[in-house]
Formats: sequence, C-alpha cells, structure tokens
Amino acid sequence: MTLEKVIAISGKPGLFEIISQSKSGVIVESLADKKRFPVNSLHNISTLNDIAIYTYEEEIPLKQVFCSIFDKEEGKETINPKSSKDDLLNYFSQVLPDFDQERVYASNIKKVLAWYNSLVAADFDFTGLKAELEEDNKEEES
Repeated sequence: MTLEKVIAISGKPGLFEIISQSKSGVIVESLADKKRFPVNSLHNISTLNDIAIYTYEEEIPLKQVFCSIFDKEEGKETINPKSSKDDLLNYFSQVLPDFDQERVYASNIKKVLAWYNSLVAADFDFTGLKAELEEDNKEEES
C-alpha cells in the first residue's frame, strides 16, 4: 500500500485504499473494517499523497508530516485526535514547528492525527515512505 492509493472521502470517516477502477469510478476498501464499495465521481475524494500542510514559508507534503510523527512516536500511534485544542496545537508544533497557525486549524490537525493512527493500525509501511521522501529530496538537489 502506498499513499498514492490511500484516499479520504468527504462525509465518510476513516481512510480507504483504492483496489481497482470501474467504468464509473473506483472500488475502495476501508482500512478499518476491510469492507469494499464503489466510489463514483459524485464523491469528493482526496489522495493523501496530494495533501500538503501550510507553513509560514512553503507547503509541506503530508507524507513528510507523517514521517515526522512516525519518528517522534517510534512507529506507534500518536496522541488521541480528540484531545483538547491546546494539546493538539502543542503536539503539532513539535512535529512541524513552523506550521501556519492562522491557516492550519485544530480540525485539520485532528484529521492528520486520525489518518496517521489509521495508517499505523493498518500496518502501513512508513519506512518505505521515508525512503521515498529521501529519494524525492535527492532528485530536487540534483
């Protein structure tokens, strides 16, 4: 499973993996309960690989934020996404110190932490993601 195949669907809790394509959309499987269902073009879908977090200088890809959380938590789940707003902001400032506090809301942080915990529960390969990030950084330098 790669982040390119993991999606969030507006109005549906949790994360989903794209299994295959159909004529009218895609077939997805819930990471939580492994149930499969079709998703058509009427659903608002976001691929986790395409999401970025605002900082004061640039946008940081979500995969980089996930890797920071993974390193901080040593591969375990993070704090409860339903923690208080102050706890969420404090935690996120440890993971991404220069995040734009005017454009990144507590609700965004809740989603990121819930998504991270879902990926950990689904045994997502964060070491492969870190290697992919390092490869991307090498390509940008050359």
